[in-house]
Amino acid sequence: MASSSDFQQDRHSFSGSPQKWTDFELPGDTLYYRFTSDMSNTEWGYKFTVTAGHLGRFQTGFEILKQMLSEERVIPHLPLAKIWEWQVGVACRQTGHQRLKAIHLLLKIVQCSSQGDCDLTLLKPLWQLFTHMENNSCHDTAKPGILLPLHRALAELFFVTENRVTELGSLQEYLLALNTEDHLHRCTAQ
Repeated sequence: MASSSDFQQDRHSFSGSPQKWTDFELPGDTLYYRFTSDMSNTEWGYKFTVTAGHLGRFQTGFEILKQMLSEERVIPHLPLAKIWEWQVGVACRQTGHQRLKAIHLLLKIVQCSSQGDCDLTLLKPLWQLFTHMENNSCHDTAKPGILLPLHRALAELFFVTENRVTELGSLQEYLLALNTEDHLHRCTAQ
């Protein structure tokens, strides 16, 4: 197996029992292989599995999605509802820069989606994180007016999302879905 048709680049050769085969990586998007039998054995042949990319390579996935969401002609062909659901989960699980990048992609999806593409109520865990940060920033008088990057990113996401649902005429349902009953009681009491 190699990454070039002349079998000179990134060449890997295997022979014999499956225990002699090892996992390996090839650069690029094409794999060339050649099978040659010496007829010394009557086994069924060989089997190998090819997996594109690397699982867990966050930056690669981020760059691909960012590029796809930037192409207007590509967007109608994307399963935005599935991407949205997956990306909300990523934003909830990740931390640091990866969370910021996931929120950036969510913002792009909100901006390019049409009515019904995305279940905006899935943002509830991020809304809870945002309201927690809001409550803590109000009590932190040591650094007035300074927001952390995550706080700014969430503020922008929810500002744009709120404008979007207002345009679609579903602001009330959206706000009810994001907030807890306890929070709604406190707001009503205020």
